Amino acid sequence: MYGTIFNTLMIIIGSIVGSVFKKGIKDEYHTILMQAMGLVAMGLGINAIVQHLPSSQYPVLFIVSLAIGGLLGQRLDLEGRFNALVNKYSKGNLAEGLSTAILLFCIGTLSIIGPIEAALKGNYTYLLANGVLDGITSIVLASTFGIGIAFAGIVLFLWQGSIYLIALLMESTINNSLLNEVTIVGGFLILASGLSILGIKKFNTLNLLPSLLIPPFLFLIIHFFHL
Repeated sequence: MYGTIFNTLMIIIGSIVGSVFKKGIKDEYHTILMQAMGLVAMGLGINAIVQHLPSSQYPVLFIVSLAIGGLLGQRLDLEGRFNALVNKYSKGNLAEGLSTAILLFCIGTLSIIGPIEAALKGNYTYLLANGVLDGITSIVLASTFGIGIAFAGIVLFLWQGSIYLIALLMESTINNSLLNEVTIVGGFLILASGLSILGIKKFNTLNLLPSLLIPPFLFLIIHFFHL
């Protein structure tokens, strides 16, 4: 868990630094930073899709995952509940920035593989590298959306902590194929987030978040029934 703690602290520190910069940045610079973040999110999403989709053992799984996950998220109204909660304690577009930060920090390959490597092999290299990258990213995000981005660090801690514990409990079940499928779905979510930031198309990204649970659920069924 040391790597996850480091990763979380880097996000919090980066958010504090970025929020200090935010006070001295003019509106036009905030605009260009938001455009930059939108392009970054799109680029990372496309890269994840292009890199991992050709290796998928179940080429239609991401379609099923997004469809079922989207229906579940819409039924639970995750986006509406999240926005209402954030807007209750903040002003501006923090909800959009925070949802983007959560996706960028949690769905990256390093953020998923990192805690698994730490749990199974005691290797913290991925988490340490991810922490440095997330720290830099949080500076840029916080300079645009404010110090509230630091809350993404708490989500990341819970996310990576859960993966760490699951990896310990399900060592024989977790494999590269599962990580590949989750990364593909995550790539689409990050891409959708980037399109929303740029104002090209507004997606209810958080309502699609349950899509990430569908591949692990399917792999558990396959493992349990030896399909």
